[in-house]
Amino acid sequence: MLSRFHPGTSPALLLLHGTGGDENDLIPLGHLLRPGAALLSPRGQVLENGQPRFFRRLAPGVFDEDDIIRRTHELADFVADQSARQNLGKIIAVGYSNGANIAAAMLLLRPHALSGAILFRAMLPLEPPQPPQLDQTPVLLLAGRDDNMIPQDSTQRLAVRLEHAGANMTLEWRNTGHRLEQTEFTLAREWLDRHFR
Repeated sequence: MLSRFHPGTSPALLLLHGTGGDENDLIPLGHLLRPGAALLSPRGQVLENGQPRFFRRLAPGVFDEDDIIRRTHELADFVADQSARQNLGKIIAVGYSNGANIAAAMLLLRPHALSGAILFRAMLPLEPPQPPQLDQTPVLLLAGRDDNMIPQDSTQRLAVRLEHAGANMTLEWRNTGHRLEQTEFTLAREWLDRHFR
């Protein structure tokens, strides 16, 4: 799997780009959110009209669940391997859009792969076959009220699933669309500082 790795302190940040991004996109955000932290940034292995993604979709907002399951386990295995090689310790996912959705799938399918997650513009990627045990795993979900790519009810359902699974869940609705705003980065950094000193 193509990726970039920046050595640094624990907890490490797993940076997961949106559709059309690559392993370089979120490196500056990683440095901003947690200066000096180790950064692991893989590239999605699925191409949609030449644009990298982490899993297939059949149409906008309609996901290939079999592919989500396979790709989620592949990503979780890759992260576990890199964590062992680089001695990363705790790993916090930071995902945007498609990257946030596969991070959410990791929480639902491989709950012990992550120590926490910041999900920018995520929706419920799939219904897990059985509820995971998230044991107070901190999760920050930042959603846009005017996001025309993600149905609000799907974001809300994701938050409910994670909370019912035991996550320490924070859902923040912002008066914005699918694009991210600087104020959200500040909020995410403060959240990280509170939960991972």
